[in-house]
Amino acid sequence: MGPEVAYPLSLIIGYLLGSIPFGLILTKLAGTADLRTIGSGNIGATNVLRTGRKGLAAATLVLDALKGTVAVIISGYLGGPDAAMLAGLGAFLGHIFPVWLKFKGGKGVAVYIGILIGLIWPAAILFCAIWLALAFALRYSSLSALTASVITPLFLWWFEHAALAVLFAVLTLLLFYSHRENIKRLLAGTEGKIGQRA
Repeated sequence: MGPEVAYPLSLIIGYLLGSIPFGLILTKLAGTADLRTIGSGNIGATNVLRTGRKGLAAATLVLDALKGTVAVIISGYLGGPDAAMLAGLGAFLGHIFPVWLKFKGGKGVAVYIGILIGLIWPAAILFCAIWLALAFALRYSSLSALTASVITPLFLWWFEHAALAVLFAVLTLLLFYSHRENIKRLLAGTEGKIGQRA
Protein backbone atom coordinates (compact mmCIF):
# COMPACT_ATOMS: atom_id res chain seq x y z
CA MET A 1 0.00 0.00 0.00
CA GLY A 2 1.45 3.35 -1.06
CA PRO A 3 1.91 6.21 1.39
CA GLU A 4 -0.67 8.34 -0.42
CA VAL A 5 -3.29 5.82 0.78
CA ALA A 6 -1.68 4.41 3.92
CA TYR A 7 -1.03 7.74 5.65
CA PRO A 8 -4.53 9.25 5.52
CA LEU A 9 -6.06 5.82 6.15
CA SER A 10 -3.89 5.40 9.25
CA LEU A 11 -4.90 8.80 10.56
CA ILE A 12 -8.58 7.89 10.07
CA ILE A 13 -8.17 4.45 11.65
CA GLY A 14 -6.43 6.01 14.61
CA TYR A 15 -9.07 8.70 15.03
CA LEU A 16 -11.99 6.26 14.87
CA LEU A 17 -10.41 3.85 17.34
CA GLY A 18 -9.39 6.70 19.64
CA SER A 19 -12.87 8.17 19.65
CA ILE A 20 -14.50 5.05 21.15
CA PRO A 21 -15.67 6.31 24.59
CA PHE A 22 -15.02 3.17 26.62
CA GLY A 23 -15.57 4.91 29.96
CA LEU A 24 -19.03 6.06 28.91
CA ILE A 25 -19.92 2.70 27.35
CA LEU A 26 -18.82 0.64 30.36
CA THR A 27 -20.59 2.82 32.91
CA LYS A 28 -23.80 2.79 30.87
CA LEU A 29 -23.67 -1.00 30.59
CA ALA A 30 -23.12 -1.18 34.35
CA GLY A 31 -26.19 0.98 34.94
CA THR A 32 -24.45 3.90 36.65
CA ALA A 33 -25.38 7.53 36.13
CA ASP A 34 -24.23 9.25 32.94
CA LEU A 35 -20.49 9.70 33.42
CA ARG A 36 -20.68 13.22 31.99
CA THR A 37 -22.82 14.27 34.99
CA ILE A 38 -20.36 12.95 37.60
CA GLY A 39 -17.30 14.69 39.03
CA SER A 40 -15.37 16.43 36.27
CA GLY A 41 -17.75 15.18 33.57
CA ASN A 42 -14.77 13.57 31.86
CA ILE A 43 -15.08 10.16 30.17
CA GLY A 44 -11.71 8.81 31.31
CA ALA A 45 -10.72 6.29 33.96
CA THR A 46 -10.19 8.87 36.71
CA ASN A 47 -13.78 10.02 36.49
CA VAL A 48 -15.05 6.44 36.19
CA LEU A 49 -13.34 5.83 39.54
CA ARG A 50 -15.61 8.50 41.05
CA THR A 51 -18.56 6.16 40.44
CA GLY A 52 -17.05 3.90 43.09
CA ARG A 53 -16.51 1.11 40.57
CA LYS A 54 -12.79 0.36 40.68
CA GLY A 55 -13.13 -2.54 38.26
CA LEU A 56 -14.80 -0.33 35.67
CA ALA A 57 -12.12 2.32 36.12
CA ALA A 58 -9.37 -0.27 35.60
CA ALA A 59 -11.13 -1.64 32.52
CA THR A 60 -11.50 1.88 31.12
CA LEU A 61 -7.80 2.55 31.67
CA VAL A 62 -6.78 -0.64 29.88
CA LEU A 63 -9.20 -0.23 26.97
CA ASP A 64 -8.30 3.43 26.46
CA ALA A 65 -4.62 2.48 26.34
CA LEU A 66 -5.35 -0.35 23.91
CA LYS A 67 -7.03 2.10 21.52
CA GLY A 68 -3.66 3.71 20.95
CA THR A 69 -1.73 0.44 20.84
CA VAL A 70 -4.07 -1.28 18.37
CA ALA A 71 -4.23 1.78 16.09
CA VAL A 72 -0.43 1.91 15.94
CA ILE A 73 -0.01 -1.83 15.30
CA ILE A 74 -2.65 -2.01 12.56
CA SER A 75 -1.36 1.06 10.76
CA GLY A 76 2.26 0.01 11.12
CA TYR A 77 1.37 -3.24 9.38
CA LEU A 78 -0.43 -1.37 6.60
CA GLY A 79 2.03 1.43 5.97
CA GLY A 80 5.15 1.17 8.11
CA PRO A 81 6.56 3.34 10.94
CA ASP A 82 5.36 6.70 9.61
CA ALA A 83 1.81 5.41 9.20
CA ALA A 84 1.98 4.01 12.73
CA MET A 85 2.94 7.44 14.10
CA LEU A 86 0.10 9.09 12.20
CA ALA A 87 -2.30 6.53 13.66
CA GLY A 88 -1.02 7.38 17.13
CA LEU A 89 -1.70 11.06 16.53
CA GLY A 90 -5.15 10.19 15.19
CA ALA A 91 -5.96 8.02 18.21
CA PHE A 92 -4.96 10.79 20.60
CA LEU A 93 -7.03 13.38 18.76
CA GLY A 94 -9.97 10.97 18.61
CA HIS A 95 -9.87 10.41 22.36
CA ILE A 96 -9.69 14.09 23.24
CA PHE A 97 -12.05 15.29 20.50
CA PRO A 98 -14.47 12.42 19.71
CA VAL A 99 -16.95 13.30 17.00
CA TRP A 100 -19.65 11.19 18.70
CA LEU A 101 -19.55 13.32 21.88
CA LYS A 102 -19.48 16.78 20.29
CA PHE A 103 -15.66 16.73 20.49
CA LYS A 104 -15.67 16.57 24.31
CA GLY A 105 -13.62 13.54 25.28
CA GLY A 106 -11.04 12.36 27.76
CA LYS A 107 -7.72 13.85 28.78
CA GLY A 108 -5.52 11.35 27.00
CA VAL A 109 -3.09 9.91 29.56
CA ALA A 110 -4.06 6.27 28.99
CA VAL A 111 -4.02 6.69 25.20
CA TYR A 112 -0.61 8.39 25.43
CA ILE A 113 0.71 5.32 27.25
CA GLY A 114 -0.94 2.97 24.77
CA ILE A 115 0.67 4.77 21.83
CA LEU A 116 4.04 4.52 23.56
CA ILE A 117 3.52 0.78 24.06
CA GLY A 118 2.81 0.34 20.37
CA LEU A 119 5.68 2.49 19.12
CA ILE A 120 8.49 2.17 21.68
CA TRP A 121 7.60 0.23 24.82
CA PRO A 122 10.67 1.14 26.95
CA ALA A 123 9.46 4.75 26.89
CA ALA A 124 6.07 3.55 28.15
CA ILE A 125 7.81 1.93 31.11
CA LEU A 126 9.66 5.19 31.78
CA PHE A 127 6.42 7.19 31.62
CA CYS A 128 4.65 4.84 34.04
CA ALA A 129 7.63 4.75 36.42
CA ILE A 130 7.76 8.55 36.59
CA TRP A 131 4.00 8.75 37.06
CA LEU A 132 4.01 6.18 39.87
CA ALA A 133 6.96 7.78 41.68
CA LEU A 134 5.48 11.28 41.57
CA ALA A 135 1.96 10.11 42.33
CA PHE A 136 3.23 8.25 45.39
CA ALA A 137 5.29 11.23 46.56
CA LEU A 138 2.96 14.12 45.71
CA ARG A 139 -0.46 12.43 45.27
CA TYR A 140 -1.37 14.59 42.28
CA SER A 141 -2.34 12.41 39.33
CA SER A 142 -2.46 15.29 36.85
CA LEU A 143 0.93 16.72 37.84
CA SER A 144 2.49 13.26 37.68
CA ALA A 145 1.15 12.65 34.17
CA LEU A 146 2.14 16.09 32.91
CA THR A 147 5.67 15.75 34.26
CA ALA A 148 6.06 12.28 32.72
CA SER A 149 4.81 13.63 29.41
CA VAL A 150 7.45 16.38 29.39
CA ILE A 151 10.27 13.93 30.13
CA THR A 152 9.14 11.38 27.51
CA PRO A 153 10.02 13.34 24.34
CA LEU A 154 13.30 14.44 25.93
CA PHE A 155 14.09 10.79 26.60
CA LEU A 156 13.26 9.90 23.00
CA TRP A 157 15.39 12.76 21.67
CA TRP A 158 18.31 11.78 23.88
CA PHE A 159 18.24 8.26 22.46
CA GLU A 160 18.07 9.62 18.90
CA HIS A 161 14.46 8.80 18.10
CA ALA A 162 13.91 12.23 16.55
CA ALA A 163 10.64 11.53 14.74
CA LEU A 164 9.11 9.93 17.83
CA ALA A 165 10.37 12.79 19.98
CA VAL A 166 8.55 15.27 17.73
CA LEU A 167 5.35 13.20 17.78
CA PHE A 168 5.32 12.93 21.56
CA ALA A 169 6.20 16.60 21.96
CA VAL A 170 3.02 17.33 20.00
CA LEU A 171 1.04 14.86 22.12
CA THR A 172 2.45 16.46 25.27
CA LEU A 173 1.23 19.87 24.14
CA LEU A 174 -2.21 18.37 23.52
CA LEU A 175 -2.08 16.71 26.93
CA PHE A 176 -1.35 20.07 28.56
CA TYR A 177 -4.30 21.54 26.66
CA SER A 178 -6.64 18.80 27.86
CA HIS A 179 -5.40 19.35 31.43
CA ARG A 180 -5.73 23.13 31.35
CA GLU A 181 -8.31 23.18 34.17
CA ASN A 182 -6.13 20.85 36.27
CA ILE A 183 -3.19 23.19 35.72
CA LYS A 184 -5.25 26.15 36.91
CA ARG A 185 -6.22 24.22 40.05
CA LEU A 186 -2.62 23.13 40.65
CA LEU A 187 -1.47 26.75 40.47
CA ALA A 188 -4.29 27.80 42.79
CA GLY A 189 -3.58 24.96 45.21
CA THR A 190 -7.07 23.50 44.82
CA GLU A 191 -6.33 20.39 42.74
CA GLY A 192 -7.66 17.23 44.34
CA LYS A 193 -5.18 14.62 45.48
CA ILE A 194 -5.25 10.91 44.80
CA GLY A 195 -7.56 9.22 47.29
CA GLN A 196 -9.16 12.50 48.29
CA ARG A 197 -12.94 12.50 48.14
CA ALA A 198 -14.54 15.09 45.89
